Amino acid sequence: MPEIYRSGLHSGSANPVPAAIAAFRRTMSMGEVNFAQAEDVRLETTRARLSNVLKRHGELTEKLSRDSDKTVFERLQREFEAAHASQTQEICLDGEQWNDGLLATVRERVHMEAERKATQLQGEAATMAILPFQEKITYKVGNKMICCLDGARIGVQYETSFAGEPCELFHCVLESKSFLEKMTVTEHTIPFFLPIREVENDYLSSNAMKFIDHVGELLQSYVDRREQVRLIKELYGNQIGELYCSLPYHMIEFVIADFDCKVTVSLRYADLVSTLPSTISVLAWPMQQPKRLRTGLLPINRNLGNQLIPSRLVHAEDALRSMSLPEAFADIVLSMPQTLKEIFPEQSP
Repeated sequence: MPEIYRSGLHSGSANPVPAAIAAFRRTMSMGEVNFAQAEDVRLETTRARLSNVLKRHGELTEKLSRDSDKTVFERLQREFEAAHASQTQEICLDGEQWNDGLLATVRERVHMEAERKATQLQGEAATMAILPFQEKITYKVGNKMICCLDGARIGVQYETSFAGEPCELFHCVLESKSFLEKMTVTEHTIPFFLPIREVENDYLSSNAMKFIDHVGELLQSYVDRREQVRLIKELYGNQIGELYCSLPYHMIEFVIADFDCKVTVSLRYADLVSTLPSTISVLAWPMQQPKRLRTGLLPINRNLGNQLIPSRLVHAEDALRSMSLPEAFADIVLSMPQTLKEIFPEQSP
């Protein structure tokens, strides 16, 4: 037997093994706490950098688009207002009245009007006399106004709304060299992050009516998602700790920070015409480790250390899947105290 144990046994001193184990456990615990704190610092640093990047991105986007988009919008708005003011008739279409045949009629009208104006400029009175008089008609189809613009162009104005209140107007101008040639988008005021060119390539040459309708759906859905986020910020801003959104608002993340734990919400929309999310994650992160993991021996899986384990809030996910964001938020906040009490009973007062 080594001398230290022999002398300890002869002298009646205490066994040093339990004390060494206790010291080892304290060392391990302190190491894990330091590791967790270092992880928290790195996470907060990353969050701060991401927040700054998003802020700079927003400022740059606004700076790049503000002047040019505003100029185009004002010019097109004047054109549409002039077309509306000079109309001789406004026709409201419903259901099957909006079809490819009507759009063909509009195309024919714009080309005949362009021909009339070209003849008028050339001063050909004889030709002018045989050209039929063309009424200036605008068509209302749901949230769309379709009219004839100068230069053989078709103008489509989209009126968006939220909760029954009007929001922005958007414009799209279509043109073709002749009645038989395919139409193209020459100008628009649609936000650059919505895929107008992809939709043009997919639909405009084969189904112009579907193109016009789909652009309207994209715009209205974008405004709907954006206004839902604006409303929760306005109503519950003091309960939202962090909020990140993509430009089309098809990815949304925020933190509900008004409780004894941190609740993270992540929403993903299946496509840009969706107004309800398809992929939802709501996690509650306890502020301290539950007792069953804090007492006794260290966890068997030492890789967990003191990292906190979140719990899914299924009720909150179901609410977000079936309600608008403001309605779901109100429902979640109302039921949150009882839900958290059931999930983390050891943290309840």
